[in-house]
Amino acid sequence: MTLQTPVSVSSDPNARAPDPRAIARSAWARAATGDPALELERASMDAGFRSYWRGHPAAGPHASNSVIVMDSPPDKEAVQPWLEVRTLLKTGDVRVPDVLAEDVEHGFLLLEDLGHHTYLHVIDAGNADALFDEAIDQLLKLQAVPAPEGFPAYDEALLARELRLFDEWFLGRHLGATLDCGDLERLELLYRRLIDTALAQPQVLVHRDFMPRNLMPASGMPAGSASAIDGPAVLDFQDAVLGPIAYDPICLFKDAFLSWPQARIDAWLDRYHARALAAGLPVPALERFRRDADWIGVHRHLKVIGIFARLNYRDAKPKYLADAPRFLAYLDGVVPKYPELAPLGELLDRHVRPAFA
Repeated sequence: MTLQTPVSVSSDPNARAPDPRAIARSAWARAATGDPALELERASMDAGFRSYWRGHPAAGPHASNSVIVMDSPPDKEAVQPWLEVRTLLKTGDVRVPDVLAEDVEHGFLLLEDLGHHTYLHVIDAGNADALFDEAIDQLLKLQAVPAPEGFPAYDEALLARELRLFDEWFLGRHLGATLDCGDLERLELLYRRLIDTALAQPQVLVHRDFMPRNLMPASGMPAGSASAIDGPAVLDFQDAVLGPIAYDPICLFKDAFLSWPQARIDAWLDRYHARALAAGLPVPALERFRRDADWIGVHRHLKVIGIFARLNYRDAKPKYLADAPRFLAYLDGVVPKYPELAPLGELLDRHVRPAFA
């Protein structure tokens, strides 16, 4: 069905032209909820091209609850991968948002409203142990889901592309660093070691952004579930791949927007390892797992620094770069432990630390 909404034309020559996407979003949401008076307000916007809008229906089949509209412009970020991974995660009883209506062609989804706060809003030093234990519940379920045939893999090409974000966008574009032959050799050696270590880890389903910002306190019985599934609900999972088992735990405890004392991180990683072992997941021995977590953490920290720089220069989203020093601190805690990572230490000393002095 094609939805059409009348567009009013202002006589004010300085008035903004109506946003066609906003008009289409409102029209679709009103039709999906059965509420012609539904108004949408911004709920959140992620680092990609998706945006989220909250509506409070006054009538229709979902009138008793507010709803969330995901707007994912098809020419920029197709919604189909999100739906496919959501279906996969539901097979493992992972708590994911319930879908009330969908329009894949135009990139709109009507979702249950899980509230205003993610883990990032509510977690603190006092409740972190309990909240992270609940997060591990969901992570163990996610990692136990068998990846279907043909599912994307965290292969050498993807690992290398992610690492290149660091030297292209952060070193080159943001810092304006000119890399000499020695620097390039250091990078190649470092990237080769990081990629080989990642590929050698046991491979499971990997969310790739399993962190407090993408977890929401939630409970209840999503549609199609035989019983209530307690939260946290897992969000932003569309980029899941088959990859290193230590990746998501390090995302959770070494967050992009929140830092914890190293002693607590170590205790949480050990707690995850013990629970993963009891659940039958293919974690290696504890000492090897700790090393794997350190090394895949270096990969992620470099990638995220590069992504934050790209968000600033390509997508005009400057706020993320303010968290770059957090990742330098993460690297400082790991690089000196391993002689094999010395090339990274030399690059940081030469090109990065002077910019943060």
